[in-house]
Amino acid sequence: MTSKKIAIIGGGNLGSAIAEGLIKSSFAKPGDITVTRRNLSRLQTLKDQGVKVTDDNKFAIEANDVIIVALKPFNVKEVLEGLKKSFDPQRHILISVVTGVFLKDLAAIIDNGTPLFRAMPNTAIAIQESVTCMCQQSATNEQVNYVSSLFNQLGITIPIDEKLMDAATVLGACGIAYALRFIRAATQGGIEIGFDAKTASLISAQTVKGAAELLLKLNRHPEEEIDKVTTPKGCTIVGLNEMEHQGFSSSLIRGIGASYSKITT
Repeated sequence: MTSKKIAIIGGGNLGSAIAEGLIKSSFAKPGDITVTRRNLSRLQTLKDQGVKVTDDNKFAIEANDVIIVALKPFNVKEVLEGLKKSFDPQRHILISVVTGVFLKDLAAIIDNGTPLFRAMPNTAIAIQESVTCMCQQSATNEQVNYVSSLFNQLGITIPIDEKLMDAATVLGACGIAYALRFIRAATQGGIEIGFDAKTASLISAQTVKGAAELLLKLNRHPEEEIDKVTTPKGCTIVGLNEMEHQGFSSSLIRGIGASYSKITT
């Protein structure tokens, strides 16, 4: 299964990140990956690594087995309508990583029984640290295992009901920006108490990474780990309480809710 050739239709930020991750994980050889984009100069870095680049979507589909669609949402129907005859349900697997495009939408365009997947990774896929939520239609167990394996090389994969895909987009994909904004704020605080910007950023980023690993590797609840560093009358609890008085948790929850409202309207 891992010898399948992979085409990424749409070599923007996410499409290119997927290609980078597949190469770094050795899941696919660069020569077995094709990436399409109108402006091929933007794909020079991938081309230099041995990836095939082209502006011919039809060629990319017909020359490959697994088709990852990473287009802008408003382009999906127009582009795929012109390509649907190139899909062979006995050969191809179609994986969409496009926000807001449902399996039923894909099935209405590629109406020949081609196995369909909808996946939502985040940009950490380029360093094999993504969380990818996934659902599927008309796929065999072998195909499900293949697609899960593909994304597991790039982080972790979580199967979900499609009705939760918008929520997964907010929590997992938008969540990268939320986490980075926290690190930026922590860095600014670190500068205020004496560190230079580079050192403050390094401490903040590694601290967040370590906190996440405690939860993932030890299967802990966040409050368990918080309790370990909040001694009575200590500096940690004073800081946490001040953040809560200023609306830290509520503003984050409201931000997630606002993003979800935007994506669903």
